Amino acid sequence: MGGTSTEREVSLNTGKAMQTAVDALGYESVSIVLGDSIHEIIPMLKTVDVVLIALHGGDGENGVIQGMLDLMNIPYTGSNPHASSICMDKHVSKVLVEKFGVRTPKWMIINKADIATRPNFSPPYIVKPVDQGSTVGLTVVYQKTNLDTALNSAFEYSDTIMIEEYIAGREITVTILGNKAYPIVEIIPSHDLYDYECKYSLGMSQYVCPADISNDISAKIKSESEKIFSILKCRHYGRVDYRLDDDSNFWFLEINTLPGMTETSLVPKSVKAAGMSFESLIDDLINRAIRS
Repeated sequence: MGGTSTEREVSLNTGKAMQTAVDALGYESVSIVLGDSIHEIIPMLKTVDVVLIALHGGDGENGVIQGMLDLMNIPYTGSNPHASSICMDKHVSKVLVEKFGVRTPKWMIINKADIATRPNFSPPYIVKPVDQGSTVGLTVVYQKTNLDTALNSAFEYSDTIMIEEYIAGREITVTILGNKAYPIVEIIPSHDLYDYECKYSLGMSQYVCPADISNDISAKIKSESEKIFSILKCRHYGRVDYRLDDDSNFWFLEINTLPGMTETSLVPKSVKAAGMSFESLIDDLINRAIRS
């Protein structure tokens, strides 16, 4: 847990929650906090049988840590390096799933040299770094005149920015465990956007699980989520985020290969609705890692 990404604090909270569960399950555990260099943790990694990854963003989620663990022949939870790298890049993951008929909002990618470029679709836009999580650097732009400010904000976190069509509607997410979709969660934030504060501050969002969606649409969303998980060759678990518009069309936004496991996190809420405790979820992930 830890790391140097903008999601370090969330990672530490995830790690603490996971370790509490691991201890309750009776496993012998050690807490490994990642600092500036992954090489510093190699001696500790050599002492463990399996790694429960609690990192978010950066080298903890983009395949770097996963690649190192593969080289060390240490089992770990979550997707392999290739899938992790693809899913961390919102542009690449959208390109791949769109080829398989998955509906996703229009988008374009720009770098700093192209900052004067404008999308060929109308606002409102979502402007966000292509490789960050937790809505870091994300802005909703309602007027073209505000686009440059949003781009400059996003460029503080990444060299590549996505401008994406904003889909009015509901915020929903689907947990995948193994290859199976679990109950859909609807997020109702107190802000216009499910931003960092709404994600990680108690009482700033409401959660409905299972979401109040017809059985037919729910089944389609779950099936699509399992399809995306398979297309991107993810493993163990993940979380697929969508916008659901007023016509019941669901629009893929991104997939998280190491979703949060904090007190306000969505994966624990989803599996709980299916009758699985947090401790059982962690035990399931550990055993999947061992069997991989």
